[in-house]
Amino acid sequence: MEVAIPIDFEQMKEVKTELTRFMMSYKFALHEVMTKIDILKEEFQYVHDYNPIEHVKSRLKSPESILNKAYRKGCALSLDSIRENIRDIAGIRITCSFISDIYEISKMIQQQKDVQLIECKDYIQNPKPNGYQSLHMIIKIPVFMSDRSEEVYVEIQIRTIAMDFWASLEHKIYYKYDEDVPQHLKEELKEAALQAAQLDVKMENIQKEMKEVKKRNSENSVHQLIVDTEKLRIPEDFLKAALNETDGKGSI
Repeated sequence: MEVAIPIDFEQMKEVKTELTRFMMSYKFALHEVMTKIDILKEEFQYVHDYNPIEHVKSRLKSPESILNKAYRKGCALSLDSIRENIRDIAGIRITCSFISDIYEISKMIQQQKDVQLIECKDYIQNPKPNGYQSLHMIIKIPVFMSDRSEEVYVEIQIRTIAMDFWASLEHKIYYKYDEDVPQHLKEELKEAALQAAQLDVKMENIQKEMKEVKKRNSENSVHQLIVDTEKLRIPEDFLKAALNETDGKGSI
């Protein structure tokens, strides 16, 4: 005969509240980091006339997914243990055009005063054996709520469009074959990863050349004046004289 175990509903309500706060803290952390990325993206566009970020995606692990990962890692099933041992509950993926953009964005994020870098894994300089490339960062960011503040982990992955395309394809293949991928497909994926890396290097070289051309054009444009659609070249001495006059009168 089964013995019914009485349920303490008040205790259950407290547990539900804590679980809700637990999940919401990660949701708010995602909002905080996404806002920072949006600000950096817009500032970069205005200041440098260039946007290094192509796409940004965020995701929050479901409670079921968190529980499954806790089982796999063998960590205790307490919120404190899960919070400390599973650091990718909140995740953001940033896709860039060029490899140099990856490191520039990483640096800008780390320079934020309330961002603490916990871990950085560079799979671009050191690709995984299967060819996977990306820059992974685990950061910690404060989240302020009505009655408390919490330091929350967020995982950030930064990769190029080519890296992202390869990773997406690899994920689909492994999902289709339920992890048991034929050896010839693994070899094809590895070759595709090498080709994607070569493409990124070529695109990076093109980008560098474009920057040089833009810099030269910018320097030349200082000496040009357009009047009624006619381009007039301004002599260097004329520019210096105008500059000296402006300095003497003070800035407008």
